[in-house]
Amino acid sequence: MHSIRQQPFKYAVLALVWGWLLFLVLAPNLMVVGASLMTRDPSSFISLPLNLDAYRQLMDPLYLEVFLHSLYMAAITTLICLLIGYPFAWALSKVGKQRQVLLIFLLIVPFWTNSLVRTYALKLILATNGLLNNGLMSLGLIEEPLKLLYTEGAVIIGLVYLLLPFMILPLYSVFDDLREELLLASHDLGGGRWPTFIHVIVPLTLPGVIAGVMLVLLPAMGLFFVPDILGGSRNLLVGNVIKNQFLDARNWPFGAAASIVLTLAMAVLLLAHRVSKRRLGEEGA
Repeated sequence: MHSIRQQPFKYAVLALVWGWLLFLVLAPNLMVVGASLMTRDPSSFISLPLNLDAYRQLMDPLYLEVFLHSLYMAAITTLICLLIGYPFAWALSKVGKQRQVLLIFLLIVPFWTNSLVRTYALKLILATNGLLNNGLMSLGLIEEPLKLLYTEGAVIIGLVYLLLPFMILPLYSVFDDLREELLLASHDLGGGRWPTFIHVIVPLTLPGVIAGVMLVLLPAMGLFFVPDILGGSRNLLVGNVIKNQFLDARNWPFGAAASIVLTLAMAVLLLAHRVSKRRLGEEGA
């Protein structure tokens, strides 16, 4: 009691953080877990008895196909973000501090605008009479407008556009902490650029890669408004299934079960990130 009186601000902040975690993180997740184990009820959405029917429904070939297609599109998005973000983050860590501040500022400026608004802007660019097709036709590169909108490629473009910063920022963090002495030591021991990259840079930046994958892969599966705006009905993601189950089909147990699966996948990626950082720390020691 005496320590609480001495440091009231510290304990007030701790109480606020724990309260936020308990009531706005833990409690909603427990409610979702509970809903996933209950029975669908047309009048009250969920009711007793408890069962695993919602999880069995996840194995339905129709939903399994949607999940695999969503995973495929999210994996392609993640790979593109990694291929773009890895060299960009490396180059960003090599420039002067003033330029780094400017480039990071330009990177996060899009966050000042709602992602839904930016997706609609992208739709105007990719439309049949949009900016991209009109620009290509005015340059004489194409004779007819390209079919870009309402395709799988349009969804992937939208996902990459929205999620690329989430790949770059954790990669920049690990590149910024990368010690130049390790690279010089590799060169002194006869390692060329490629062996140094494979055996030194990649292992040291692996935690950033896993963090970037974690921040891109699962959100890419859940951004339901991107397929709604850019992809049409044939390019659904898991997020679209969850939204439809809660808002249209009113099958709350199934929607909750699909949400739990995504949460478990996030937990697996968090565990992989933790293990990679631990192994990297043991090797450094």
